[in-house]
Parts: sequence; C-alpha cells; structure tokens
Amino acid sequence: MRIHSPSLPELHAFAVAARLGSFSQAADELSVTQGAISRAIARLEEHLGVALFAREGRRSVLTRAGADYLQAVGPSIATIESATLAVRTRRNPRQLRLSVAPTLFSHWLIPRLPDFHARHPGIALSFAPYRRDDPLSAPEIDAWIRVGRTDWPAGIAADYLVGRELVPICRPADLQGPQAIRAPADLLARPLLFHTNYPDNWAHWFAGVGCVHGPLTPAADFELVSLLVQAVIAGLGVAVVQRALVEPELAAGRIAIAIDHPVLLDRGYHLCIPTGRAPNPALDDLRGWLLAQACGQGGS
Repeated sequence: MRIHSPSLPELHAFAVAARLGSFSQAADELSVTQGAISRAIARLEEHLGVALFAREGRRSVLTRAGADYLQAVGPSIATIESATLAVRTRRNPRQLRLSVAPTLFSHWLIPRLPDFHARHPGIALSFAPYRRDDPLSAPEIDAWIRVGRTDWPAGIAADYLVGRELVPICRPADLQGPQAIRAPADLLARPLLFHTNYPDNWAHWFAGVGCVHGPLTPAADFELVSLLVQAVIAGLGVAVVQRALVEPELAAGRIAIAIDHPVLLDRGYHLCIPTGRAPNPALDDLRGWLLAQACGQGGS
C-alpha cells in the first residue's frame, strides 16, 4: 500500500511554524536551523501541491489551505506526541502537570492546595510555566487553568471555575464616618484605580449597577491585581476587581467590598482539558475537587 502522509519532521515543522507565525521561532523551539524548517515546509508543500504559508510583513501566516490542513492534522500530531511521551517517561498515572494563570494561582489556588493534598494524598501535582499564548496542546501538560470566555480551541473541554464576579474594593475605614462610601455614586468622588489590561472594568461595573457617570479617568493604573490591592490598602483610591482574586485580603480585613453589588463579566477562569486523550482518574479527581471549590467559593 502506498503511504500518502508526509514525514513527522515535516508535520512538526509545519505545526510549530503555524502556531508561532515564524520560521525562525519554530527553529528555536525545535532546536534546528531556520533553513531546516524552510526546507521541511517546502517539501511538505511540494508533497501536498498547495502553498501552506504566505508572508505578511515579518510573519508567516497560514493560507486557507494551510489552515484547513492544520485543523485536520493538528489533533493527530498532538496525539502522537502525547502517546510517545507517555511511553518514554512512563509517568506515574497519579502525577498531574498543570499550567495555571499566575494571578489565580497565587490568590485562589495555592491557599486551597492543602485541602486537595489532604483529600487526595496519592496525587502529585507539578506546575508548568505559564505562557500567555499557550495553544493548550503540549502533551506533557494534563490541564490548564486560563482566563477566557467560550471561544476555546477545538479539542478543549472547558469548565468555568471562578472570576466572573466584579466588585469594587476600598479600605475598611472608607466605609466609616461622614464621608463613608454608601452608594455607587460615592465612588465617583474617589480616585479610581484601573487595571492596565482591563481598563473598561470600572465602566462595566457602573453600567451594571445603573450608575450614570461622565468620562472615567484613572488616578493610576496597575498591571497586576496584587498591585491594585496594595494601592487600595495604601489609600491611593478604590479599585474594581474579580472577587475570587481578593479572598485572602477580604478575610484578613485588609480591604473591604465598597458596594456589595457584584456585576458579572463575560470572562472568567476555566479548567481546560484536552479531549481525545486516554482517561485519567487522577485528572477526574482534580476536576471534581476544583468544581467543588468553585461552588463553595460562590462563583457563578
């Protein structure tokens, strides 16, 4: 029987270059030369009889034929890689490797991990470095916790955990005295602290509680929730954050919820698990525990 499929090196070169949009970056990731990537993709294009990439400035982008081919062969490449790694490493089936968004990791997950280890002492967890542009396909990672909406890649089953509840926070002292915060409009008289990556959070919250306002100007903006919280504690102003990310500070009384009227976001943190892999009872245990923790936390 004649075999029509190309070689695995050609397929890997194609898949990685497609993900990164760069032949040189693909060469770095696969530890080969850029020329080797170019030749592998040229052989693949000749074998298929179609152009898979087009140049747009410095980036190599998929053609329509290239996108269709990646969608068809991508899951199979990931399956072969996963199966090969499993055979080579013969990893303990009760060992899980996760990748978790750093903010949720530090503020929500880590404080809960002692409970997980107490309930599932036979499951060992390890954590992979976080990558913002992660395609959620690495065979050595069992699951990811990522912020998103519903537009997850094909082949990913996602369970919402927490993070949709948006609340304003202040110092406990800001809720006392004649100038105390009592209504949403009172927040407009305070310096508003913004999240650099989500500058529309304040407008979204005010709209959700029906508070009319003019242009919202940040007194300062911060890239990390932890910095926002510290700025509130220091008295620089008030901030609006996802409730799940400030539980320790609320419990310790370092901050307070200014107006207890959560407004839901269309994004939140999800547990992302690739479909099509072999069943994993340890992963099922982790998923069940995370969902139970999310329900107990009150995320909806």
